[in-house]
Amino acid sequence: MKSVHLLAATAVLAASVATSASAQSAGETLFKQRCAVCHSIAPAPGKMGPPLKGVVGRKSGTVPGFAYSDAMKKANITWSTATLTSYLQAPAKMVPGTKMLISVPNPEQRAAVVQYLATQK
Repeated sequence: MKSVHLLAATAVLAASVATSASAQSAGETLFKQRCAVCHSIAPAPGKMGPPLKGVVGRKSGTVPGFAYSDAMKKANITWSTATLTSYLQAPAKMVPGTKMLISVPNPEQRAAVVQYLATQK
């Protein structure tokens, strides 16, 4: 009986790891499709948006050398999964005057992108 419970627990853990890896993969794919036109993870010349490596936990408007809007410089947001989720839903509503005008309206896609960004430390 113990081996059946151990087997079941192992299967649940394996499914959880697979789901997590799948979600990260989906988030990375969506990032490349939707965000990489303007953003990179590591600094990259010629991008319109700031690099997003380490964005979770960072204050808004603080990547050295990036020309943020005055609105973003003054926003005083610490990016978390919650604040990124809100921002990606409606950037101009959360930070009026931001340069970012493209949203991620689909909640599942938004969550996948945010989850991916949270892994980029």
